[in-house]
Amino acid sequence: MKVSKEKLHQLIANKIHAAGLSKDHADIVSDVLVHADAKGIHSHGAVRVEYYAERISKGGTNNSPNFTFEKTGPCSAVFDGDNGAGHVAAKLSMDEAIKMAEENGIAVVGVRRIGHSGSLSYFVQQASSAGMIGISVCQSDPMVVPYGGAETYYGTNPIAFSAPGETDNITFDMATTVQAWGKVLDARSKNAKIPDTWAVDKDGNPTTDPFAVTALVPIAGPKGYGLMMMVDILSGVLLGLPFGKHVSSMYHDLTQGRELGQLHIVINPAYFTDPVMFRKHITQVMNELNAVKPAPGFDKVQFPGQNSLAREKQSEVNGIDIVDEIYDYLVSDDIYQKSYDNKSPFAS
Repeated sequence: MKVSKEKLHQLIANKIHAAGLSKDHADIVSDVLVHADAKGIHSHGAVRVEYYAERISKGGTNNSPNFTFEKTGPCSAVFDGDNGAGHVAAKLSMDEAIKMAEENGIAVVGVRRIGHSGSLSYFVQQASSAGMIGISVCQSDPMVVPYGGAETYYGTNPIAFSAPGETDNITFDMATTVQAWGKVLDARSKNAKIPDTWAVDKDGNPTTDPFAVTALVPIAGPKGYGLMMMVDILSGVLLGLPFGKHVSSMYHDLTQGRELGQLHIVINPAYFTDPVMFRKHITQVMNELNAVKPAPGFDKVQFPGQNSLAREKQSEVNGIDIVDEIYDYLVSDDIYQKSYDNKSPFAS
């Protein structure tokens, strides 16, 4: 069904608040989730609310965290999230990074001890909306085999980037795996096969059976493997946090904090070039990419993130598509109806 952005925001915020987060923090979590749904990234939208609500209600998300922000240099800082909602810690730490970049041209802010923070595009667009370049990387559960391996070590370890044009921002947000786990679940629900490039079975062999999947694979083989290693070092090892296979599972013991890490980098174009010309040239890049002759089978070359941008604009007018089951849960009085506690990350 279609739901307006405003109504969806209120429904999500109400449920998160009922689970135990303060109203202010629940509003921020809702902002990030609605942002994802509006862009068509439904794997990081309202579908996550029930999981978050269960973890909050069981104490695995600190509902009254003691956030701290420590500058370690003119352009560096560490934000400690005290295992509060990752969305909140990531947003507030990006706010601080933007302030530092305004003053000193660049900011690198490590975000320690947080929960899952959702779609990274939200945070990098905080920076681009302020006229700056935003980059963000974060850890995730071990669900991916290293190139040449037959058992998991790294997570999907996403990377996001955004830069401001004259009217729109150019943004991309990508996992370092060939395909998201949600796509495998979708194939299971349809009893359909998957491409043999997406995942492997328990022996490390490529599989087309979604029910045989025990791990995802990196994008572009060793290149994606290198990228996810880089993300893990920047958001884990660098911040003194669990790394690699030691990163906590999303579903293991929802009574405990996840101790995850994230890293924001913000660059102020005014310290490198004319900021007005910078935005003009970003817009020129978008237009020139759109003008590239399309290959057979394509109507148009789009710049990265253009589809999501179009969906977001359409959602302002047409509302957001929400699965009926999710809507029914959001309007119910239940904190959660099904438990995610101690669920295998590869379960249905």
